[in-house]
Amino acid sequence: MPAGEPLAGAPARFEFATATRVVFGAGVARELPTLTAAHGRRVLLVTGARPERHAAVVAALRGAVDAVEELRVAGEPTVDLAESGAARARASSCDVVVAIGGGSAIDAGKAIAALAANPGAALDYLEVVGRGRPLAHPSLPFLAVPTTAGTGAEVTRNAVLAVPAARVKVSLRSASMLPGVALVDPALALDLPSAITAATGLDALTQLIEPFLSCRANPFVDALCRDGLARVARALPVAVRSPHDLMARSDLALGALYSGMALANAGLGAVHGFAAPIGGEFSAPHGAVCAALLPDVLATNLAALRARAPGHPALVRCDELARLLTGRSDASADEAVTFCRTLVRDLGVPGLGAWGVTAASLGEIADKAAAASSMKANPLPLTRDELIAILARALAPTA
Repeated sequence: MPAGEPLAGAPARFEFATATRVVFGAGVARELPTLTAAHGRRVLLVTGARPERHAAVVAALRGAVDAVEELRVAGEPTVDLAESGAARARASSCDVVVAIGGGSAIDAGKAIAALAANPGAALDYLEVVGRGRPLAHPSLPFLAVPTTAGTGAEVTRNAVLAVPAARVKVSLRSASMLPGVALVDPALALDLPSAITAATGLDALTQLIEPFLSCRANPFVDALCRDGLARVARALPVAVRSPHDLMARSDLALGALYSGMALANAGLGAVHGFAAPIGGEFSAPHGAVCAALLPDVLATNLAALRARAPGHPALVRCDELARLLTGRSDASADEAVTFCRTLVRDLGVPGLGAWGVTAASLGEIADKAAAASSMKANPLPLTRDELIAILARALAPTA
């Protein structure tokens, strides 16, 4: 379906794909050794910057398999890291990849599992800046254990990689990259710092809003978004204030899981269209970038729909979005924008200027964003002037 074309009548044809098996609940991380051993005996373990947070899980894994080769991902994954990880996996005869950490660790693990099973370089398969060839062989078996509630990478079919030479982040993508097991344990996030909780939670919120308003929306994804939006909206402020509230952590983890399923099956929108070039050019955390952009993208989409497509079904969805976010049955579309703007402000999210984005760079970012794959699912195409205006308003903290 072309970008911006409204859904009409009966539901259009759609597909839904996700991880082969999803295991959710506090304490389920204890099942990782048994689940891993069922897939392979020689493990490449990809962790985040602080693997000591989950030392007991890692120790149990080591005791259940023949060998563990560990790779730590300190920041967002690059093409070079994915290729070197794949080389290590092959050199160590690894037959399964496990990732424990945030979205960066999981995306790195996903990319490594795919590249280890396929010949050639990452650029042979990357979209936008690479050759975009399909992966010829299925990935190595891959298990994902998220420790933050944000990206939903444990149930998506792509891995986002930075390409420093092109100053952009793009995806390695294949249905065969869907994890064999997604092990989602909300208790793993109980000691997560408030700033990371806020940024990752706002990323999850964005990844529920954008598929819900997407021109590729479908009934299956709608159901996930409706439940997820209400959960994240009420739980995120609680988890930031009270990091050890397991109920709030569980709602966030479930919302993030839904968001990964939603984006994998209905696409995203302009927020993530911007996030790819910004993340590739500036040392900016993905969740913080999405949070800074969300209110103004939502406001611009709403104004553009009213001006250019007053019959678009996304306008009705904007009203419903406001009701889901606020919990009020009489809320209307503009209140969805107000809710997001207030939440971003209250959680202390900085503007894009905090990460080095300047007014001089806005045109280039807008042009790269317009070509990003995520932009194709935006409810309707935005003009270059609209894109630049969004960026300009997002430079400074939201008032």
